[in-house]
Amino acid sequence: MVDPIRIAAEEVNCLIYAYLQDSGYTHAAFAIRMESKLDRSPLISKHIPRGELIDLLSKSLLYLEVESHWKGDALSVNCKTPFSLLEPHKCSLEHTSVSAMQPPSISIAPLPEPTPALALKTNGNVEASKRKSSPTVGSIEGPAEKRAKRDSDDMEIDSSSESSKAKPSSAEPEKPPIPVPDLSVTKKTAKPKGRIQGPGDDFTNPRVILLLPGHKSEVFVCAFNPKKHRLLATGSKDAVVNLWDLPDPPLVGFAEQPAAPKTLDYFSKDEQGDLTSLHWNSEGTLIAIGSYDSVLRICTSSGELYFQHPQHQGPIFTTRFSKSGRWLLTASLDGTSCLWDVKERRLHKQYRCHTDCCLDVVWLNETTFATCGADQLIYILRVDEDEPIKTLSGHENEINQIKCNPSGTRLASCSDDMTARVWNVDSLSKPADAIPGLVASESIVVLEGHTHSVSAIGWCPDRSLALHPLIATSSFDGTARLWNSVTGECLKVFDDHRRPVYALSFSPDGRWLSTGSGDGWLHIYNVSLQEKEWSWYAGHDRPGVFEIDWQVHQGINRIALALECQQVAVIDVSKIPALGGVAPIVPGRPRINPPR
Repeated sequence: MVDPIRIAAEEVNCLIYAYLQDSGYTHAAFAIRMESKLDRSPLISKHIPRGELIDLLSKSLLYLEVESHWKGDALSVNCKTPFSLLEPHKCSLEHTSVSAMQPPSISIAPLPEPTPALALKTNGNVEASKRKSSPTVGSIEGPAEKRAKRDSDDMEIDSSSESSKAKPSSAEPEKPPIPVPDLSVTKKTAKPKGRIQGPGDDFTNPRVILLLPGHKSEVFVCAFNPKKHRLLATGSKDAVVNLWDLPDPPLVGFAEQPAAPKTLDYFSKDEQGDLTSLHWNSEGTLIAIGSYDSVLRICTSSGELYFQHPQHQGPIFTTRFSKSGRWLLTASLDGTSCLWDVKERRLHKQYRCHTDCCLDVVWLNETTFATCGADQLIYILRVDEDEPIKTLSGHENEINQIKCNPSGTRLASCSDDMTARVWNVDSLSKPADAIPGLVASESIVVLEGHTHSVSAIGWCPDRSLALHPLIATSSFDGTARLWNSVTGECLKVFDDHRRPVYALSFSPDGRWLSTGSGDGWLHIYNVSLQEKEWSWYAGHDRPGVFEIDWQVHQGINRIALALECQQVAVIDVSKIPALGGVAPIVPGRPRINPPR
């Protein structure tokens, strides 16, 4: 005898929770997770494919159709009444138009298009946006799908938040939400849809920004080659990596459009092919590529495939070469991190420390590295040991990103618990301290103040600040903050964005801090003055700025941006007057210098 079908309330709650996350309803998802106590349920670790609730409801309508039309008579065969989840079905030969019903065919509305991650990839930026699920090792059947980081129409900053209380000055660029065109006006009096793409001031020539239109979908990641300064790699949701040969900016005038990029198409072409990470080795000869199809790929600077391996059982969020380039680390949704021997082209070790997805990895030195995950823990490991030598605990939610200071003595982390933390890892070289499983609780600086998930974190590279190095954080609360990493003091809140801030990057000399957001704005701040100096708007149509990479090389100073509008922007900083650059003389236009 077949057991009766049983549906548990926990199963329904998990499906609704996944649907709310897919749709970008972050607060509603959090509420149902807390009120239904899903964190205590073993079902929260199950992988739920994107759109599963919609798929099940679609199948239920098909079952209702079979149940209603099984007789096969003239009425049921020729029935023109549509099926609805909210209305009882009554067969009729006349088309019924009911406002609550769907159109006369079973049509499931698509979910909002997801935005990366990475991250919370966001970063990233990954990520670019990173899926907020909790699979255990071995629980994923095939590559996992991506959760929506946010929907562009749902993530306006709450009017009660700190960032929304700031009043813009007349010198600041306008910060409109994505506008809805007024279709009721005549063509003669129709107003423009919104602010056009371009600089936020009147002093920067728009040609300072070079737009590269080589991708067919959102661009998630970008990375300049550290040695071959003309080479820029960009990765997109279209499962393509483009290698651009950028001409050097001329001393006079503006950079010319580069030739068509070299396209790397070694990737899956389905919805699992989103690219999450690009990282060059220090010699600039190899680039490691992370993807949602779970396959690690390493390519040469000329575009040939050097190595690939399907070891991971879930999306790869992060790829990181060691300084020498001998080792490569990867972090995955399957809960593991892998250490690869690059020269031997093989897996050296796979670490299964985390009980939830592994979100980021970072090198402390050539033989020691750290991993973080959704299990709220950071593990310190060595290449010659199988178990962690230290466990850092204290965060109360998923840890999105970790970064090490240049000297390898401090580790910074940021989390969905709305805090960032600075950990002392200077004592790892002491033999007495290298005890597997030791929990570190000393010398932790907690950075508190954000009112939403902290998406990205970075160390200021200015060497003059060695005694009190600065840290920057960005958040889904629409702000970025500058901190004293020793005292934990918040030095400045930058609240110019209107939507979640996905990316941040210091200039290589530490003079400038740049931030990119879902509102379409790139803002650049003077770190010492703690003031905004320049802005650029990506446009009102799919405006997100997902990743920032800053290059300085022998007089060349430029920024690459990965954009939601399917383009890559390359900004010649040396020709932006507000940032100390010299404005090119344009025929027919007098040189204008901004007020200082």
